Amino acid sequence: MVTSSSSEAKIRKVLGLGYWVQGFRCFPWMAVNFFLKDGLQVDLSTLQLLQNSANLPMVGKPLYGVVSDAVYIAGQHRIPYLALGAFLQAVSWLAIAILSKSGISISTMTLYLLLSNLGASIAEVANDAIVAEVGTQPTSSKNPQPSSSGELQSFVWMASAVGGILGFLLGGIAIDRYAPQKMFLFYGLLLSVQFFISILVKESSMNLPKRRSDVGIREKLSELSVALRKPEIAYSITWFAASYAIIPALTGTMFFYQTQYLNIDSSVLGISKVFGQAAMLLWSVIYNHHLKSVTPRKLISAIQVTMALFMISDLLFANGFYRNMGVSDNFYVVFFSGLSEGLLFIKILPFSILVAKFCPPGCEGSLMAFVMSAIAVAFIVSGYLGIALASYVGISGNDFSGLPLALLIQAFLTLLPLYWSSCIPVLVSESDDVKAKSSSKND
Repeated sequence: MVTSSSSEAKIRKVLGLGYWVQGFRCFPWMAVNFFLKDGLQVDLSTLQLLQNSANLPMVGKPLYGVVSDAVYIAGQHRIPYLALGAFLQAVSWLAIAILSKSGISISTMTLYLLLSNLGASIAEVANDAIVAEVGTQPTSSKNPQPSSSGELQSFVWMASAVGGILGFLLGGIAIDRYAPQKMFLFYGLLLSVQFFISILVKESSMNLPKRRSDVGIREKLSELSVALRKPEIAYSITWFAASYAIIPALTGTMFFYQTQYLNIDSSVLGISKVFGQAAMLLWSVIYNHHLKSVTPRKLISAIQVTMALFMISDLLFANGFYRNMGVSDNFYVVFFSGLSEGLLFIKILPFSILVAKFCPPGCEGSLMAFVMSAIAVAFIVSGYLGIALASYVGISGNDFSGLPLALLIQAFLTLLPLYWSSCIPVLVSESDDVKAKSSSKND
C-alpha cells in the first residue's frame, strides 16, 4: 500500500504534535524537582528514588503495545490510545495543580506522577507504533521496498527535541516567577487540547497498513515472542539496555550539587538543558543527512566513548580544574552538563532505526514498546545504582567530597559495554534492510 501525500501530511501532524507534547514534559518535571526539594523538603536520595520510581509504568510498555496491536477501539488501534494517554496525563497534572500545597504529601505526589507516566507510556507506545508501521510501507508504487531510511524517525526526534528545548527554556524562566502548581496547570491544559484534537482524528485518513482486527492478545504475545527470539533483535536489545543499566545515574546528586552547593540559578539549569536538547535536534539533522550510511555499531560505540569522556570532564569540574582556569561554573553547567545529558539519549535514534529494520510486520507496536520498556528498566536500575554509589562514596546534601570518585567509577562502567559491542548487528545498505525484512517475513 502506498501512502498518499495527504495521509503523509496527516501522519506528520499527528506524530509531530504527539512527540512535541511529550518532549515538552520536561516543563512540569523541572518544577517537580524544585517542588520536591524546596516544597516537600525531600533529601538527595529520596529525590532520586522518586525520580526513578515514577518511571515504573514505563516498564509495562510491552503490554500496552500488545493491547494496541490486538484490541481495536471503534475500528482504530492507534489514535484511541493516543487520546487515552493524553487524558490520563491531563487528569494527573490538573489534579496536582488543583490540590493545595499543604494538602500534597510525598505519597500523593508519587501516585499522580505514576498516573502521568502511565498515560505518557501509552501515548508513546502508540506514537512509536505508527512510526514503525509507516516504515514498513512501500516507498512508492514503483518502489516496493520498505521506507526504512529513517526520515520519519528523524522528524519525530526533531519534534521531541523542539518540545524539550521550549519546555526547558520556559521552565527555567517560569520556576522563578510562578508557583509549581501553575506550571502543572499549564501543562495539564496543553494535554487537554491534545486529547480533544486526537479524538477528532480518523485513523482511516492516515492510510496506515491494514491489519487483521480479530487477532487476539495471545496471538500478539506469540508474535512478540517469535520476534524476540531472533538473535539480531534479542542480542541488540540486551546489549543496549545493559549499556544504560550498568551506569550509575547521579541525576539527583548533580541536581543538589548544582543548586545547593554551587547555588546555580534555576534559569541557568533551564538554559543548560535547552543546550542539551538543541544538541539532540542538531544530531537528528546531522544523522539524517550524513550518518545514515555509518553502521549503528560504530555510531553507538562512539557515543558511548564520548559519554565517558564527558564524565571525566565532570570529574575535573568537581575538582575545580576549570574554575582554576577561569571558566565559570555557570558556563560549564550550561554547555558541558547540557551536552552530557543529551548524550544519554542521542544513541537511541540509530538504535530505534536499527530495530525497526528487523521488526516483523504486524507487531510493530509490541516490539518497539518492548524496546522502550527495556530502556526504561535500564534507566530505573541505573538510578537505583546511582543512589547506592552516592551512599557508598559518602555523598549527602551537604557533603560532596566523594563526587569525583563517583564520577570516575561512572566513567569506567560506561566504557565496559564496549567489550560486547559485537552484539549489535551490522547493517550497511538498503539491500541489507530488505533482506532483514524478508527474513522476518519468512520466519
